[in-house]
Formats: sequence, C-alpha cells, structure tokens
Amino acid sequence: MKLTKVLVLFGGPSSEHEVSLMSAASVLKNMDKEIFEIIPVGITPEGVFQLYERQFDIQKEKWEGFEEARFEYEEYRKNIQLIPGESVLIACDNHSWEKIQVDMALPILHGPYGEDGTLQGLLQACNIPYAGAGVMTSALAMDKAFTKKLLENEKIDQAPYRVVDLIRSGTINDSLINELERDLNFPMFVKPARMGSSVGISKASHPKELEEALKKALVHDSKVVVEAFVEGREIECAVLGHYQDPIVAAPAEIIPSREFYDYEDKYLAGKSHYKIPAELSEQDTEKAKELSIRVYQLLECKGLARVDFFLDRKTGQLLVNEINTMPGFTKISMYPKMWEASGLSYKKLITCLIEEAIEDKLAYCSVDGEG
Repeated sequence: MKLTKVLVLFGGPSSEHEVSLMSAASVLKNMDKEIFEIIPVGITPEGVFQLYERQFDIQKEKWEGFEEARFEYEEYRKNIQLIPGESVLIACDNHSWEKIQVDMALPILHGPYGEDGTLQGLLQACNIPYAGAGVMTSALAMDKAFTKKLLENEKIDQAPYRVVDLIRSGTINDSLINELERDLNFPMFVKPARMGSSVGISKASHPKELEEALKKALVHDSKVVVEAFVEGREIECAVLGHYQDPIVAAPAEIIPSREFYDYEDKYLAGKSHYKIPAELSEQDTEKAKELSIRVYQLLECKGLARVDFFLDRKTGQLLVNEINTMPGFTKISMYPKMWEASGLSYKKLITCLIEEAIEDKLAYCSVDGEG
C-alpha cells in the first residue's frame, strides 16, 4: 500500500514556539505509521525551515538528548525550500540536494505566523493541501478584536469588551484608563489581540494594574482587547470537520488551579482539573454545541477548532470567549481529551484531520475542473 506523505510542520518564530514543539512531539508519536509517511520539518525561531530526521521527545521545552529547545544548525539537518505550485520540497545541505514530493501538510504551529494565515498562504501557493483553517479564517480567528466584531454583528452573546489600538490611540494615559473603567468596570481582563495560549493576558482590579496590564499586552501586540470580568465556569467544545457539516464532542469544563487558566497552567504546570463531560444541564450542553457550530460556520472553519465559553454563574448565560483554530495537542491539551471522551482516539483524530484535508482538496479540484 502506498503511504500518504505528510509534511508535519512545527516550531516557528512566534513566542509559542515551545508549545508547538510539545504538540508536535505528541502528534508525531501517535500518527498511524501504517498509512502515513512522515516528513517532519521544523521551523527555527528565525524562520528557517529544516528537515528533522531524528526521533525526538519534548518535555518541559527540552529536546531529548539536547541541552537547548531551540533549533540549531547542525550537520544532520537539511534546510528546506518550498517550490510554488509543485507540491514538493527541496532539501539541501552543503553537499547535496533532493526533491521530496508531499501529499499534504499538517501544520502544528500556534500563534502568529503559524495560525494567522501566513503559513497557510505559503502552503496554498505551493499547492500543498493542509489540515486546518484556510487563510481568511486563520487570519480572522487569530485576531480577537475582529472575531468579537463578527460575533457582535451576529448577535452572539459575549462579555462586554473594548479594543485598544496603540497605533490609533497613541499612548496609555489617564483618559484611556478612565474610559475603560467607565465602560467596563473593574475587574477586567487585558489580552493581546493576536496571540494565543493565554500569552500576555493579565487581570486588572484597579487603574494601576490596568496600566501595567496594557503595557504587558502591548509587548506582544499593538492592538489589545479589554474584557469585562465574568464570574463564570469555563466551558470548552471541540469541533471537527468541514464547516458545512461539522461535529462536536461532549463539552468539557476547566477548573483552573490559578485565578485564571494561564500559559503555565495550560502547558507546564498541569495542575488544573477538568471534567469531561462537563456537568451541565441537557439544555446548556446542547446550547454549547449549537453555539460552537454557529461560530465555526460563521468563520468558515475547516479541520478543527476549539470554542471556549463562560457560563455566567449569576445569569446562567452562555458567553462565547474565543475560538482557537489550532488548539494544543500536548498530553494535557483539552481538544484531544474531549474527543477521546467521545470515543475518538488520538491516533484516529489525527487521521481524520489528514483525510479531511485531502478530501477537501480533491473536492475543490473537482469543482474547479467543472468550472
């Protein structure tokens, strides 16, 4: 049987580089080697594509057998060039080069560059089918401010929010702080608009904290989303498939070990608890699933996404928090856990993502050919 050649991409120049390494290690271990030929390509923090030909494991940001988590130029690593329109890679070192044909790509990157449409556009230009959201969807979903505007336009419930664009507002001053306090009240959460994995997020309970939170977020992005605090349960839904006919796993509930579910809790500490399925009423369970599909279809997602909610303890209202088009795949990541609890194994989940991407490409080519 001919194996499907899968280009697995990981790493990248974003601050979520290490998260990508951890996710990729898990994915590479669990891919079905009987039907897939794996071509692992790491992207350095500087943006260089390199063929990685050794077995590896990552735990707490470390490569197995190496002192540094970062990629370094070494003799056994070959640089990779992608050729527009040809579905091939050129792997070269100082002594030789080879052409590698690929059938599809599985991008396991988080945050800017890997999840915002940049990498997706490159793969599309190279005629390489890829798993996950397309260029437009990736770009929109990565930008929390744009996503919130879309949700607002569709009258989908979410926490009150304001967008701070430093390019437009100029500086953080008393006028801005007072305006945010007037509109949202304390406490509030401050988030970089175009980062993931809870990077750069802070809670502010008074004006001085708000000023510091804005400065912290602006280190990562010139645009910041400020949200009213919601006293609520954190509910997540895993969505899989094409936006025309997606399916949703049983919802989960996150019980953070900290004040909120931050980067360290998600990927390093592993101290948060979770309940799968979440202990929700039948009505809330169905509403979470329906809202997840509605958001997924609104953004025309493909492949996978995780939709996060707050269930307001005071009002019982289900509020959309955000959508993540490339949720983590580490051993404590919620997306695969939700599917495992719904009867879909981790290995089969990866296979579904790959097969859906290939089928979508074939369908696109068929329609294009008829036109």
